[in-house]
Amino acid sequence: MVHTTDSAGPLAGVRVIDLSTVVMGPYAAQILGDLGADVIKIESPADTVRVGQYRTTPGMTPLNLNVNRNKRSVALNLKDAGERARALELIGTADVLITNMRPGALKRLGMTYEDLAETNPGLVYAHAQGFRGDSDRAGNAAYDETVQAASGLVDIANRALGTPVYLPTILGDKVSSLTIVYGVLAALVHRNRTQQGQRIEIPMTDTLIAFNLVEHLSGHVFEPAQGPTGFPLSMNKGHRAVRTRDGLACVIPYNPRNFRDFFAAAGRPDLAEDPRVNGEAIDGADHEALAELIDECAPALTTAEWTEVCAKHSIPMAPVLELDHAEDDDYVREGHLLDTVEHPTEGPIRTVGIPVKFSATPGSIRRLAPVAGQDTDEVLAELATR
Repeated sequence: MVHTTDSAGPLAGVRVIDLSTVVMGPYAAQILGDLGADVIKIESPADTVRVGQYRTTPGMTPLNLNVNRNKRSVALNLKDAGERARALELIGTADVLITNMRPGALKRLGMTYEDLAETNPGLVYAHAQGFRGDSDRAGNAAYDETVQAASGLVDIANRALGTPVYLPTILGDKVSSLTIVYGVLAALVHRNRTQQGQRIEIPMTDTLIAFNLVEHLSGHVFEPAQGPTGFPLSMNKGHRAVRTRDGLACVIPYNPRNFRDFFAAAGRPDLAEDPRVNGEAIDGADHEALAELIDECAPALTTAEWTEVCAKHSIPMAPVLELDHAEDDDYVREGHLLDTVEHPTEGPIRTVGIPVKFSATPGSIRRLAPVAGQDTDEVLAELATR
């Protein structure tokens, strides 16, 4: 739900300068804005997030509308000395700077952490890039697909699916966005204690390697290795949603009782007697074969019937959400995860809700994504009063 008045969210009083492009940095800054921060986006003359499909106003693309809400937009050309000076003045008022500019460009602009910390020693400087700054890949261009490859995610997909596909979502960007957020929040806690800012480096590849290896390091946790990498349950060929009588659902019996109840509900009492589901736990070696039986039995009931059965027997289950109909889904609607709102230039649009719920300091959507540069005069006028 979009609120027309400012909300004292948990980050009220924190100023963030968003000097980033595309998704990783802007999405992180948007989350901080959702939590109450005053986010000022310094826009370059052309940002790829503003390129593509739009309804009425050039630059007001779906991706831009999704990652630039709760921000004020200031258009400044950093190649112009005068406009760069105004940007530096703005950064001097900030608690946090988020950027994904390459190190060479930051050095040329006088916007390295060392440059900025001279006049703003409390600044939390979050620098996101594709590869670690001290590596031989530091200057390489990076996109989500290259990060999926470099982090082992493509190998996981190839081993599980038999083809080296990229996941059809920009996982590297968005996981890195969340990493930026928790890094910034931790640095703000430190600054509040010590009055000292710091530079945070968030390399996408390192972030996704750490993310992937939580479960997929597997047998290589031990030295020497006690088995292969790859989390067995996720890697088996049958690890997929199933077809019910009338749709798709995730049905994952987890323990022997789950399996017996599932097979009984499917009208297969013979399978409920299978010794593989009558021990104390499910043997990992049996996961793939049992997944084939789940696939075989799922069409016995409709998705609604499986929902009822699985709730009754505590079997993990969820219908597959079809994105084309997400706005009609009861869970989505009741949680305000998608709301239709009136945008000042784009008319009615759907906006994604805030997933984190605070009991005392709720986040809010106070501003919808701005047209590029629409707040330049307002923000620069504020500099004269500080």
